[in-house]
Amino acid sequence: MADNSLESGVTLYAAAARPPARKFNFNWLGVVPFFAFSLLFLILPSLYLLIGSFQDANGNFTLANIGDLFTPYILNSYWLSIQVSAVTAIGGVIFGFGLAYAAIRGGLPRWIRNALMTFSGVASNFAGVPLAFAFIATLGRTGFITLLFKNVLGINLYDTGFSLYTFWGLSLTYIYFQFPLMVLIIAPAIDGLKRQCREAAENLGANPLQYWRYVALPILSPALLGTGVLLFGNAFGAYATAFALTSGTLNLVPIQIGAEIRGDVLHNPNLGYALALGMIVIMAVSIAISMLLQRRTSRWLQ
Repeated sequence: MADNSLESGVTLYAAAARPPARKFNFNWLGVVPFFAFSLLFLILPSLYLLIGSFQDANGNFTLANIGDLFTPYILNSYWLSIQVSAVTAIGGVIFGFGLAYAAIRGGLPRWIRNALMTFSGVASNFAGVPLAFAFIATLGRTGFITLLFKNVLGINLYDTGFSLYTFWGLSLTYIYFQFPLMVLIIAPAIDGLKRQCREAAENLGANPLQYWRYVALPILSPALLGTGVLLFGNAFGAYATAFALTSGTLNLVPIQIGAEIRGDVLHNPNLGYALALGMIVIMAVSIAISMLLQRRTSRWLQ
């Protein structure tokens, strides 16, 4: 009898000590579309570009495509793309931050903030051919604003040196979708500015300039820099707007890639893959810097 009790106790102890059977977590099904999308439209295309960058037209291994990236013509296209991206990123940061701060902390009515956020959500995704057409209809040679200046004020914008189809015209067009993106991203950081910090600075005798120099800007600088890097990457990869607006006359990297892959005159797909690989490297560095700065911002705002 004692042996049976002992055996039963051992059995019960072993059953209790045995880890429970692991059940399938169905929550993983919710992220399957994300991983499938990333695999099909990010990872596999990137691998295809990487492999194609080191192949010639016959599929043989070569370093000629990577070497061609350092020719003056292609280096100039990278430099021009970097210039456009940098100018529009800086303009988007300055203009977008001013708008966001005025709407959130400027003491304006609540409806202005709601209207600004709604507009920013729409305008940040308004790009490509529709945006180019909108600017041509507004600031083109026969655009509404151009004719308004000419007929009402007697000023021909294009006689003063302005042109929508040049570097500064393209930069102005890019800023249209850059500053709304800045507003959307910087708004949480502005919301996170604690009023106690401003009150403490004022109690210690700081004027508004000192508050911004020693308190607000050090707190917001990681978010501003991180968002600026993100805006840089956003402009660097834009293709449809630039091509539709300038018809490919500006030597930007995305336009060069299209010319190499699908062009009739310039047709070297593998060089186009190498150009795209260079863009991926630049974009990856930009995203990594943005993530590091955003992580630092999150620690400040806790």
